[in-house]
Amino acid sequence: MKIALAQINYHIGNFKSNIEKITNAIKKAKSHGVDLVIFAELAISGYPPRDFLEFNDFIEKCNAAINKIAKDCEDIAVIIGSPTFNSAIEGKPLHNSAFFISDGKIQYEHHKSLLPNYDIFDEYRYFEPGKKFEIISLKGKKIALTICEDLWNIGNDPLYTINPMDEIFKHDPNIIVNIAASPFNYKQAEIRKSILIKNVEKYKLPLFYINHVGAQTELLFDGGSMVINKKGEIIEELKYFEEDFIVVDTKKLNINPDKEIKTQPTKIELINNALVMGVRNYFQKLGFKKAILGLSGGIDSAVTLAIAAEALGSKNVRAVLLPSAFSSDHSVNDAKKLAENLACEYEIISIEESYKSFTKTLLPQFKNLPFGLAEENIQARVRGVILMALSNKFGYILLNTSNKSEAAVGYGTLYGDMNGGLSVLGDVYKTEVFELAKYINRNAEIIPENTITKPPSAELRPDQKDSDSLPDYDILDEILYQYIERRKGPKEIIAQGFDKQIVKKTLKLVNTNEYKRYQTPPILRVSPKAFGMGRRIPIVAKYLSR
Repeated sequence: MKIALAQINYHIGNFKSNIEKITNAIKKAKSHGVDLVIFAELAISGYPPRDFLEFNDFIEKCNAAINKIAKDCEDIAVIIGSPTFNSAIEGKPLHNSAFFISDGKIQYEHHKSLLPNYDIFDEYRYFEPGKKFEIISLKGKKIALTICEDLWNIGNDPLYTINPMDEIFKHDPNIIVNIAASPFNYKQAEIRKSILIKNVEKYKLPLFYINHVGAQTELLFDGGSMVINKKGEIIEELKYFEEDFIVVDTKKLNINPDKEIKTQPTKIELINNALVMGVRNYFQKLGFKKAILGLSGGIDSAVTLAIAAEALGSKNVRAVLLPSAFSSDHSVNDAKKLAENLACEYEIISIEESYKSFTKTLLPQFKNLPFGLAEENIQARVRGVILMALSNKFGYILLNTSNKSEAAVGYGTLYGDMNGGLSVLGDVYKTEVFELAKYINRNAEIIPENTITKPPSAELRPDQKDSDSLPDYDILDEILYQYIERRKGPKEIIAQGFDKQIVKKTLKLVNTNEYKRYQTPPILRVSPKAFGMGRRIPIVAKYLSR
């Protein structure tokens, strides 16, 4: 039997586009003499559809799309994911389902059993778990059809009380098919492979795995669909961060052809590729072409500009230099050099007169109080006003350039440098931003070396450096990683050798600045624990905030 995997970049709620891509893949599969073509979890709707699932009209459109696709399934079978109505009175109103279609008709409807409800996942909000564990038959093969999480309850620390594959295995299947929507983080590909191979080793069955690819706002899907033979060998692996299509003959599953061993990408390469895809898809799916950002001469805006230029094309990214009296000449020169290296349009708009106008207006209220945080934030907000004005006037999306370290400790100005339609680096720690800059410069100096080597500074007061207010980033980022990603408490972090006062101050800053993060633009998720939908912290709380 010939089986095809169709790895597609879906668009949530764009039924016309999704149907077209699916039917084109079916036609391609037919031309290759394929018996079965497999598409991803919730392919029809896109993933995650979130509260669109609360609209009956949305589910009815999904059903109509499935029926339309079924008409193209003469002489070929299809497995595809879609939300469906729950016909039972009891339970949630929907199922997360996989359809098996052949002979132009829906032959079987399988419902996902294990519904993740942690981190970025919220499936139990909408779906009722499936409770039937059956197989489907095609061309003499018995297929164990599973949906994403249904294969993940394996190992010594199970999250659920049931393992769907154990139940299906009782029906003596020949092949496992897993349709998935597994979002990217820089660790996920290796974790995913390990989980899938554990299933193959346990059940001694070949496995066909299909994933989403593409960005859905902050969630990034890296693809990496694969076929694993019953020996646990990955005999086919689809591209990462790109659409792809392969055909595999089940007769040749145990023949592992001599292939060039793929070089495993580094963490920073993965993050770079994910961010480029994330920016590109965000603009494509919203129907925008051009971006704008404030270019300070610092490393964060430099890396953001380089990523945006790769994602959108240099001609579609406009850099605005917004110097004040505290901006150094080398920062302006570094910014200009970067824009020229990338062939991006840039211009210089001084904020000095606007800043003086605000301080003059506020003079009666400020009186003779000394220069301080208020004046620093006025500068950042003047820049934000100018950038948003240009965004409104010319239809740009403003890219936010704040990094995860700054966002974590509140080192940014609301309605100023925290403005934007998309946060590119909001899940990238400052130390990782430096690594990204070096990666971008791997073949030639694109980001000026001075931008990388000079001490980071907001340049909002004379001789200001980030280290005046924050611990060195090497220390700060490790403390933040232990607290945010690993959920370690202060005692555990201090026991690792970190200074007690620095730990307490850092965690207090993180928790007391949740109100700022609540108002930031969507953050492209590249880590196992990003700010946003996957981290839900109360604002008016007292934990570690004293």
